[in-house]
Amino acid sequence: MTKKIHTLLTALSLFALIAVTAGCNSSGEKVPDVSGVKVDLQTFRFDKDLYAIDTNNIAPGLQQLAAKYPDFLNYFLDTLMAYGIRGNYNDTVQGIRNGLKPFLSFKDYADLQDSIDMHYPDTKQTDEELLKGFKNLKYYFATYPVPKVLYVNLGLSKWASFPLDSSVFCIALDMFLGDHFPHYKSVGLHDYLAAHRRREYIPVSVFSALYKGYHPFQPDDKTLLDLVLQRGQEQYFLHKILPGKPDSLLFGFTQRQVDWCNANEALVYNFFIQQNLLYSKEAHAIMPYVTDGPFAKNFESPSAVIKSTPGNVGAWLGYKIVNAYMAQHPKTTLAELLSMQADPARFLGEAKYKPK
Repeated sequence: MTKKIHTLLTALSLFALIAVTAGCNSSGEKVPDVSGVKVDLQTFRFDKDLYAIDTNNIAPGLQQLAAKYPDFLNYFLDTLMAYGIRGNYNDTVQGIRNGLKPFLSFKDYADLQDSIDMHYPDTKQTDEELLKGFKNLKYYFATYPVPKVLYVNLGLSKWASFPLDSSVFCIALDMFLGDHFPHYKSVGLHDYLAAHRRREYIPVSVFSALYKGYHPFQPDDKTLLDLVLQRGQEQYFLHKILPGKPDSLLFGFTQRQVDWCNANEALVYNFFIQQNLLYSKEAHAIMPYVTDGPFAKNFESPSAVIKSTPGNVGAWLGYKIVNAYMAQHPKTTLAELLSMQADPARFLGEAKYKPK
């Protein structure tokens, strides 16, 4: 009898463990069950289709593209690339002769597309990650319209991902070619943004851009606390839409920077209080803490060769505060949080935030 009871208890314990881990990621965060959420994610390689055009006979190729991308081709040619073709698909048109043709045929541009093709012979892996994210998005926001996704090449224009409208979203693969792509420095992209240019960052870039479409960052005449909470809400959103992703990816930090933040949580919060920054509106003093940068100023010795503090340390602190608030208000939905117009000081008080 005792043996049977022991076997039963062991089975029940195993079942409980499976039940708990099925709904949580490795960090213990609850993962929504989206098995019943239906999402039809359509993705298209506009970049490949564009570079498949015969550069000696461009007009027919454009006509074929117009049939496949009727709502996008002219926007790409005339707004994104500013060629001024305006639907006049004739090889003698100046915008085609002096704009599009060089973009398709000059060695530097052709080599860029070759690099994209090498890194992304297909986008199946990225598509799968985006599909997971959109399912989570639909779980929290059932009426959200899932856009079709167009992968593009914008010639290192620095536009990484952006919505065209509610039905079309663009991802510029030229901005996600990884740490070893040699030409990012030549167009003024900083090393501290290297994490933003990796393949695995694409979902973060996409859902961050979608978030900002509804909740744009508003820095004017705002206190540091307000800005920290704005960044924190965005990060809370990303953690919910992309559960299980490491903080280094979601924040765009190095693991060294994440480790430093985790080890110095109280230091960060108390620094802003002691320096009278938390309720300051002096943009030059507070903005560096809520925007990307090589490191957070005044936390480490100026002589330190390697800095461990992330420039955008305010986003990390904001996420901690928002997380604390939601722990105190477990019935608050993600939609309610994002639509909240609470006074920042009141929000902080109701979070009962106690840095470790």
